[in-house]
Amino acid sequence: MRTYQAKPHEVEQKWYVVDAANKSVGRLASQVAKILRGKHKPIFTPHVDTGDFVIVVNAAKARLTGNKASELIYWHTMYPGGLRNVSRGKMLAERPERTITRAVKGMLPHNKLGAQIIRKLKVYSGPEHPHEAQQPEKLEL
Repeated sequence: MRTYQAKPHEVEQKWYVVDAANKSVGRLASQVAKILRGKHKPIFTPHVDTGDFVIVVNAAKARLTGNKASELIYWHTMYPGGLRNVSRGKMLAERPERTITRAVKGMLPHNKLGAQIIRKLKVYSGPEHPHEAQQPEKLEL
């Protein structure tokens, strides 16, 4: 018996809607990353994008547990003296879409495949999204 290897043109991609209201950011991100990557499908192949599209709504209502709201996130602008930081709580309050996207991106492969996969994630701070034409299914996590 041979191991099945999915081809990119054979993969059928669905659209899912996830409501982030009252969900922990990390637990939400791990489930979304699994669906984006395609690990929930029997045809999962590590080097092929077999995942589905995910729309996250109500990102502003997600929550951080423990002392994570006061933890600092650091990055560098690549200019001299360009080390920046912001607390996770402040980032969630000001830019909830970026908070969810950053958490999910950290759980995907850090290569060209991961860059291709993260483009299938759509995050919105409110309950509305412009993807009704794709007929997304509601996904309970």
